[in-house]
Amino acid sequence: MKAGLYCRVSTDLQNEGYSIEAQKELLRSFCAAKEISEYEYYIDGGFTGSNIERPMLEALIADCKSNEIDIVIVYKLDRLSRSQKDTLYLIEEVFIPNGVDFISISENFDTTTPYGKAMIGILSVFAQLERETIKERTRMGMKERVKNGYWPGGGNLPFGYSYDSQQGILVPNQNAPVVKRMYEMYIDGMSADSIARHFSLKYERLVTQIIKSKANCGLIEYNGEVYEGRHEPIVTRELYGEAQSTMEKRKKNNIRSGKNMLTGLLYCGVCGAKMRYQKWGKKGHKICCYSQQSSKEYLIKDKDCTNQKYWAHEIEQAVVDELKQFALNPSLIAKRANEADDASLAKQVKEISDLRKKISKLLDLIVDGVAVEEGKQKIKDMENEIKRLNAAYISASEKSLRVEGFTDKVNRIDDVWDRLDAQEKRSLIIALVDKVVLNRNECDIFYTFEAQD
Repeated sequence: MKAGLYCRVSTDLQNEGYSIEAQKELLRSFCAAKEISEYEYYIDGGFTGSNIERPMLEALIADCKSNEIDIVIVYKLDRLSRSQKDTLYLIEEVFIPNGVDFISISENFDTTTPYGKAMIGILSVFAQLERETIKERTRMGMKERVKNGYWPGGGNLPFGYSYDSQQGILVPNQNAPVVKRMYEMYIDGMSADSIARHFSLKYERLVTQIIKSKANCGLIEYNGEVYEGRHEPIVTRELYGEAQSTMEKRKKNNIRSGKNMLTGLLYCGVCGAKMRYQKWGKKGHKICCYSQQSSKEYLIKDKDCTNQKYWAHEIEQAVVDELKQFALNPSLIAKRANEADDASLAKQVKEISDLRKKISKLLDLIVDGVAVEEGKQKIKDMENEIKRLNAAYISASEKSLRVEGFTDKVNRIDDVWDRLDAQEKRSLIIALVDKVVLNRNECDIFYTFEAQD
C-alpha cells in the first residue's frame, strides 16, 4: 500500500502547532504504527484551506485518479480543507470512486472502517441540508427582489441591456436600437435567419430568443411567473405582442416546411376542403383540391368535388397584386374593413333582436305553465348566445388594431418585396393573408384583419 501524506499550513497558523515539520513527524509515526512503509508527502505551504486550488493538492488528486496511491492521510481534517463542501467533494468524488481510502488522525476518521463510512453518510446529509437551506433562502430573497421590479441578477443579461448594480435594474445599452429593429424586421416578414445574417449574429436562435424575451417590453420572468420591471422597455407592449402573434402564426402554418408561398392558406370554394400545390410537369405547379386526390380521409370533404385546377403562379400573382393595390391606396383597407364591420354588426343586431323576441315568447309560455323545463333550458341557451354576440362587439376595438397593424405592414410591401427571399416572402404573406378561397374562376382573398378571434 502506498500512502499520500498531505500537509498544509497557512501563514497565520504556522505558530499554532501545525507547522509542516510537526505534521510530517506525526504522519510518519502513524505510517510506522500501521506498517505503511511506502509513502509520499504532498505539501502546500502558505495556502488557505478555504478552497482546493492548491498545487500539491491538485497533484494529489491527479495521483488518486491515476491510481498512483491507495490511501490519503492527513493530521487533521482542516488540513485537507476548511470547507465541509470541499471535504465531501474530495471524499465522494475523488477518493471513493478511485478506490482511495482516507484517514484523518486527530478525528479518528477512517474510511476503511464501518464507522468511518457511516460518518461520510452523516456529513453528506448535513451538507445537503445546508445546501438546500441556502438555496431556499436565496430563492425567497430573489423572488421578493423580482416582485419589487429589480433584476434577479446572474450572468445572462438580455441582449440590448446592461446591469446597473447600484439601482439593481437593467439599463438599455448601445444595442437597444438593434433589438427594436429586429422586432420591426421580423414583423415585416424577414426570417430569424436573415435577421441574424443582417446583424452578423452567429445563430438564428439568438434572434428568436431576443424577440421572445419579455424583458424587452419591461417585464421580468422568474420561475415561470411574470412581474413588472423597473427598467425602461426597449419596445412597446403592442410591438412585442405583434411579434409574438407573428411567431405563433408562422409556427401554426408550419412556415419552415412550406416551400410554396400559399401553402396552408388555400381552400376550395366548392367543397370547403383545403387545397395543395401539385407538380405539373415542367410548366410548374397547379393548385388542386385535397378532396379530389388524397389518401387521407380527414382531408376529404366531397369525393365528387368539381372544382378545377389553377396555375399556382397566377394565384400567387393575384394575391401579391391585390396587396400592392392596398399599399398604393390604403383607403381600400379601411373601406373593406368598414364594409365587413357593417355587415357583421347588422347581422349581430338582427340575431340579438330575434333571440330576445324568442325569449319573450318562451317566458309567456312558462308563465302559462307550458313546457316549463324545456323552456328554461332554451332560454338559458339563447342567453348564452346573446353573450357570445355581445362579445363580438368588444372585439371591434381589437379588430381596429389589427387593421392598423395590417396597414403598416402592407404599406412597406413595395419597399421590401423584391429584397426578400422565398421564405421571407411567405412569412410576409402569412402575416397579411388569412386564407385564399378558390371557386371555379373566382379567387377570394381574406386578410388577417378580417380573421375571427
